[in-house]
Amino acid sequence: MSNEFVRNLTDADMVVTKECPAAGANHNTGTIDLEQVTGGQIERIAAEIEIPATTTLVDTKKITLKLLDSANDSSYADVDPLIQTTVTGTSGNVSAAKTVRFRFPPGVRRYVQLNIAVESGGGNNTAKSVTFRLLF
Repeated sequence: MSNEFVRNLTDADMVVTKECPAAGANHNTGTIDLEQVTGGQIERIAAEIEIPATTTLVDTKKITLKLLDSANDSSYADVDPLIQTTVTGTSGNVSAAKTVRFRFPPGVRRYVQLNIAVESGGGNNTAKSVTFRLLF
C-alpha cells in the first residue's frame, strides 16, 4: 500500500511513545482512538512506527512490535491481517534505527495500540522508546 498521498501531518493526540520493556517481557503502548468504528477514512490514514537504534539488544535477539485493535478499548487482539515488524541485535549488541509506515486494513476496529516484546535474554533496552503515530 502506498503512502505517497499522505501529507505527513501529525496530530499530538495521535502520537504515543512507550519505552521498551525489559528482556523477556512485553507491554502495550497507549491507545489511539481512530474515532470511527470501521472503514470510511481509515484507509486514507497512514501509521508510522519509529524504533530507535539500540546499543544493548543482544546479538540475534529481537524486539517485536505488533499492531493490536479493539472495539471497546479494553479487550485487544492482533489485527487481521497481522501487521508486525522486528529489529534484531547484531554483534556488538546493536540494532539499527528503523521506521515503518503502513496503512490500516479495512476491518481495523476503533482503538489501536502496539504491543512491544523483547525476546528473553535480549538485554536491557528500557532506556529506548518506540513512537507510534498517525499521519494524515
